[in-house]
Amino acid sequence: MSERKAELLLAAIIMIRSSALLFSKIGMNQMGPLTLIGIRFTLAFMFLLLIFWRRLIHLDKETLVRGMALGGMFFVVMAFELTGLERTSSSTTAFLENTAIVMVPIFEAVLCRRAISFSAAAGGAAALCGIGLITLKNGIPAFTFGEILCLGAAVTYAMAIIMTDRFSRRADPLALGILQVGFIGIFGFIASFIFETPQMPSSAGQWAVILILALICTGLGFTLQPVAQSRTSSERTGMLCALNPVTASFLGWAFLGENPGWNGLAGGALVLLGIAVSYLLERFPADKHAYRPSR
Repeated sequence: MSERKAELLLAAIIMIRSSALLFSKIGMNQMGPLTLIGIRFTLAFMFLLLIFWRRLIHLDKETLVRGMALGGMFFVVMAFELTGLERTSSSTTAFLENTAIVMVPIFEAVLCRRAISFSAAAGGAAALCGIGLITLKNGIPAFTFGEILCLGAAVTYAMAIIMTDRFSRRADPLALGILQVGFIGIFGFIASFIFETPQMPSSAGQWAVILILALICTGLGFTLQPVAQSRTSSERTGMLCALNPVTASFLGWAFLGENPGWNGLAGGALVLLGIAVSYLLERFPADKHAYRPSR
């Protein structure tokens, strides 16, 4: 697969996955977020196993361990995301969680022990201003518990993007994606029995929501991301993730009647600006000089 085709596939995956916030919001009317994670990802794993079982016959221990590690990291992302989504709007959740995009190059700089680039610093500053506007209450930035959880999802999502970038280049990315989905389901069920009282869907509508989440948002989204990401960089993946909050905000407005207000719209625009700045400035030769913060 060429890099361009991989990026087009990744863009489609991200847009599909952005609809998961809408369906998750509906699904949590009857069940807890951890139970939803367990059912959604277990069903998706069973579906994928029926189709791609041959890819898992000769699994080596290293791929299994990497799949479990990725599944564990993405479970933490999903737990933060859905518990935050319970307490705030889908648009706020999407914009705050996707500040992970500007965190990725910063985390990469720390991991590689290199100076933070000017593009990453400028993008991060714009995104930070956007977060301040999104969380504005009575003229003062004030985080609700739900918004704090969404930022927790952002930090862990940035870590998951980097982990996926590293692991997908050293193992079969499709097998890795399938294992990741299975382990998310396992961790979801374990956590639901510890922290919730698991309850299965009780209506046809609820089952329809679960099946959409499992087969489309998860079966396609989570499994194909390692495949697409294996042909592009983690920084480019982060940039394409800007499609997520835009799509999620539109769906929230169209189907849930969510109104982010002027501060939410302005904050979201600043987050997108930060993403664009972080990506576009690194394309210019003038950005070869690294930004070094004063000590």
